[in-house]
Amino acid sequence: MTALLFALTALLWGGGALATAMQAGVTPAPWSVALRMVLAGVILLGYGRLRGVPLTIPRRDRPAVALQGLLFFAIAFIAFYEATARMPSGLAALVLSTSSLFAAVIARAALGVPISSGFVSGALCGILGLAIIFLPGAAAHGATPLAGFAWALTAAIATGAGTTVGARNQRAGLPVVSVLGWGAFVGAAASALWAVATGTPFAADISLSYVASFLYLGIAASCITFMLYFELVRRLGPGRAAYTLALVPLVALVLSALFEHLALGWPVLAGAAAILAGNVLVLARA
Repeated sequence: MTALLFALTALLWGGGALATAMQAGVTPAPWSVALRMVLAGVILLGYGRLRGVPLTIPRRDRPAVALQGLLFFAIAFIAFYEATARMPSGLAALVLSTSSLFAAVIARAALGVPISSGFVSGALCGILGLAIIFLPGAAAHGATPLAGFAWALTAAIATGAGTTVGARNQRAGLPVVSVLGWGAFVGAAASALWAVATGTPFAADISLSYVASFLYLGIAASCITFMLYFELVRRLGPGRAAYTLALVPLVALVLSALFEHLALGWPVLAGAAAILAGNVLVLARA
C-alpha cells in the first residue's frame, strides 16, 4: 500500500510540473498560487466537514499550521512557478527532488528523526542524477537556467521545511484534512500578500490551457496529492516521504520531452537511472 501511495503521489505531482509551466504568462505566479490554494482549501475543508472531521485547530497548534502553510503552500509553490517560467518543467522538478535532503536534515535538527546510512546513500544517488542531467544544460544555456535553478532550489528548501513541520503537526494528532485545508488558506493569503508587497498586479487568464491546468493543479495535484503525501509522511517520516519528489522528475521529464521538446539524451537517461536507483535504496529501508 505504501508503494502505491508513493507511485500515485509521484505521478500526480509529475503531471503538475507541466501544468505549472502551462500557467506561466498572463496571471503572475503569486496570484496563480493564491487562486489555486483557495480552491484547494475550499475542497479540503468541505471534504472534512462531510466526513465529520474536526476542523478547529487547537490554539497551541495554530502557529505550526500557519508555518506549514507559509512554507509548503506559499513559498514552495511560488518559487516552483517562477522556476518553470525560466527552465523546462522537467529540469525544475529535478532540482525540487533535493527537498528530500533538506527534509531529512531539518527533521533531524527539529524532531530528532535519525538519518540512516541507507537514506544517505539513496539521496546521494539522487543528487548525482540531478548533476548529470542539469549541469550540461546549464552550461549550454547560460544565466537563464541558473535563475530557474535558484528558484527551484528555494522551492526544494521550503518543501523540505514544510514537510518537517507537517510531520510535527501529525505527531500532535491533528487531522490531516484540517491541517491541509487551513494550511492552503494560509498559503493563499501569504501568496496574495506577496503579490501586493512586490507590486504585482492581478491579471486573469481565461484561456482553455490555463483553466484546465488550474483545475488539475487545484484538485488532482493539490487536494488529492497533499493527502497522499502527508499520509506518506506519517508512514515513512519526512525525509523518506519527500523522496517521492525523486520519482516526480521521471514523469516530468517524459512530459517535457513530449510537450516542451526537451531532448532526452544520454545525460538525462543516465541521471534518471541514478535517481531511480536512489529511490529504490530509500524505499528498501523504509
